[in-house]
Amino acid sequence: MKILMNTKLIDRGQAKVDIEDRGYQFGDGVYEVIRVYEGEIFTMDEHLQRLERSAGEIKISLPYSLTELKDRIRELVSVNQVWDGGIYMQVTRGVSPRNHLFPGSDIPAQLVAYPIPSKRPEELQKTGVEVITAEDMRWKRCDIKSLNLLWNVMAKQEAADAGKFETIFVRDGIVTEGSSTNFYAVKDGTVYTHPSNHFILNGITRLKILEACRNAGVNTVEREIQASELDQYEEAFISSTTIEVMPIVKIDGKSYSKGKPGPVTLSIQKAFRDLLPDRKKDGVL
Repeated sequence: MKILMNTKLIDRGQAKVDIEDRGYQFGDGVYEVIRVYEGEIFTMDEHLQRLERSAGEIKISLPYSLTELKDRIRELVSVNQVWDGGIYMQVTRGVSPRNHLFPGSDIPAQLVAYPIPSKRPEELQKTGVEVITAEDMRWKRCDIKSLNLLWNVMAKQEAADAGKFETIFVRDGIVTEGSSTNFYAVKDGTVYTHPSNHFILNGITRLKILEACRNAGVNTVEREIQASELDQYEEAFISSTTIEVMPIVKIDGKSYSKGKPGPVTLSIQKAFRDLLPDRKKDGVL
């Protein structure tokens, strides 16, 4: 496997992180996960634009232009022959002696990217998943896709320990999002999801789902969802780059759509898949 470290493609065995990299010591950096379908990089522009925005919000200057990054990611996908998978990418503030203060402008940001396995979880998409809720204890800049994921990790593990798929966060009585997903609830044929603000990450898949809903004629409303009113909704689902549209069949033990994926969720699944690259459809294969 080849790894992109700054401007060079190197063998994975050669890749090393300095012990004074600020990503390692402070979680001082940002990241993205980009999906690859049938060798095609999906929504790369949107992911890189969000990477640039996240970096800017914490005052990190990307070491390369987005045009250069696109070229290197394409090269990374090509040399590793990524067909169905993903690319993980992160940028840290750089390597300098440990100090809470930012290093000087002479310290360059550090970039790394490499392929990761990622297959569509088709069986779970058919059956749906169970989730639990927990208090949202994260900082209030969840719109930044930073490396600081400790509470997310703890919540994800809490779900796994309970035999569930995901933990859905609740902040001050409002459902925000999952530990690694965006959240949606359906009532009377309308999809509701938290507004895009600093309490959630505006997922790239979330944006494509809103597009898919428009294509499918499904009404969407971005508004706060009261946790106390969750039982009034008929369906629910979550989304991310790796799981796409994942139906929820139980939240904290309460069943939705009779314990199976609901009709609105299934229609959105189909509309989302219609947006994905399909070489057979385009006559490439």
